[in-house]
Amino acid sequence: MSKKTSVYWALALTVLMLASVVAGCGGDKKPAPAAATDIKIGANWELTGGQATFGQSSVNGAKLALKEVNANGGVLGKKITLVVADNKSEPSESTNAITKLITQDKVVAVLGAVTSSNTLAASPVAHANKVPFVSNTATNPKVTVEDGKVKPFAFRACFIDPFQGTVMANFASKSMKVKTAAIYVDQSSDYAKGLAQFFEEGFVKAGGKIVSKEAYLQKDKDFKSTLTKIKASNPETIFVPGYYEEVGLIVKQARELGYNGPMIGGDGWDSPKLVEIAGKDALKNTFFSNHYAADDKDPAVVKFVADYKKEYNQTPDALAALAFDATMMVVDAIKRANSAEPQKIRDALEQTKGLKVVSGVITLDANHNPVKSAVVIEVKDGQLVFKEKVNP
Repeated sequence: MSKKTSVYWALALTVLMLASVVAGCGGDKKPAPAAATDIKIGANWELTGGQATFGQSSVNGAKLALKEVNANGGVLGKKITLVVADNKSEPSESTNAITKLITQDKVVAVLGAVTSSNTLAASPVAHANKVPFVSNTATNPKVTVEDGKVKPFAFRACFIDPFQGTVMANFASKSMKVKTAAIYVDQSSDYAKGLAQFFEEGFVKAGGKIVSKEAYLQKDKDFKSTLTKIKASNPETIFVPGYYEEVGLIVKQARELGYNGPMIGGDGWDSPKLVEIAGKDALKNTFFSNHYAADDKDPAVVKFVADYKKEYNQTPDALAALAFDATMMVVDAIKRANSAEPQKIRDALEQTKGLKVVSGVITLDANHNPVKSAVVIEVKDGQLVFKEKVNP
């Protein structure tokens, strides 16, 4: 073979190799079959750490919703898939989780987080990337509004702390007819601090007096020293806004110290672990605000509870119900937008009106918050029992 011929074939081989590389790059740009047929929704939830039961219930509720949606043909002729990321019950991990969901998994909307602190940590990432998120249970007002400005990509499926705090203040003063209360607040939680503020304002406005205010931190285990101080102030009730892991220990230790008055709180109490940690005897005479009651006879609740029990062999808590509702809010928005583009989903979410879901009928106000009722739950013999419903 001549030198000239060798050069010719070398050049030809190079051209073929380049063509192959270009073709390969072009192939990478083509969507995979799953991407062409599926719409991906992300979930930024607390699957491990201090609020793990919240996240696990939320995943179950969302999966049940999507099972129903996909069984009925999906949306826009496509199935919806759920991509789940664990924020480990930590704000910094929540930021990491939503970043992964949006930038790597390319989801069109995000569900979660559960807690207000973790949701607030994730919010800047969602807004920087213009992807809407719907928290199922973050009740702090700052989740959707800060410094008087509505956060355009932030939404929720739950009521907010001013309403929840007022509900329990009125329950204490009107239903329980108490005149004095102590507040024992989780100082590391935006949720708990907000709830404590609104309970105090509502209780004092109703003519009550706060006789003691104390604080603890998440992951604390021994509360007896502070509870002794609180007991000495002789409150007729103790309001404990916090999450089940610490609340269970607080209730248990308060009873061990001889405090037998009513202990009350917010929706952060709602977990099967609460009874396991505190014990059913300690939980006598305890009440908390919540978003729904599993024993409600509303047809939507009855169906949801039956479907959930069939799927998971357990009774759904409010976290599961609100995750179901948040998922349906996103699905409804995609339908009305006739698009899976994040901006169009955001625009449609903002117009949510009269959407019938498990926890009631959702119409979003100008601040992206649903206008809906709350329920008060009594813990009786280790079971959560509907006590009363409070409308906004």
